[in-house]
Amino acid sequence: MDLQEAATRVLEPLGFEVLEVRVARSRRAGSSRVMVRIDRQDENVVSMNDVSLASEVFALELDRLDPFESAFLLEVESPGAKRPLLTRRHFERFHDLRAKVKTASATFTGKITVVSEDSVTFSVDGREETVAFGDIEGAWLAEWPSEPR
Repeated sequence: MDLQEAATRVLEPLGFEVLEVRVARSRRAGSSRVMVRIDRQDENVVSMNDVSLASEVFALELDRLDPFESAFLLEVESPGAKRPLLTRRHFERFHDLRAKVKTASATFTGKITVVSEDSVTFSVDGREETVAFGDIEGAWLAEWPSEPR
């Protein structure tokens, strides 16, 4: 069962974008930790009410699906400083900020300078590095904007 799909299915209609879902074994034997990172589709700041609503709705879905043999801990959080960049729109939204990028051949941190239809260009140590979206294995903000975006 894909918990990312399950979270997206129940949270998107409420106006949330599911950025990631991670499942890890807890230190307590036999239990799991489910972390869900959300953003708002309207790009406003995620509030405590948003986190509470998303947590309540996804907890009900997890109870319905019953994907774990034992207890689990659900944590729903806003993107914060660990914000993944997954779509072209994410790179556009955080243009001029630094991002950590992982490809098959390199890992680097650079300022997002140009976002095109199929690639993104970064300024890395005084040189430009253009990467096709399909070649990005992972990207995260390396700095947080001074004002919400």
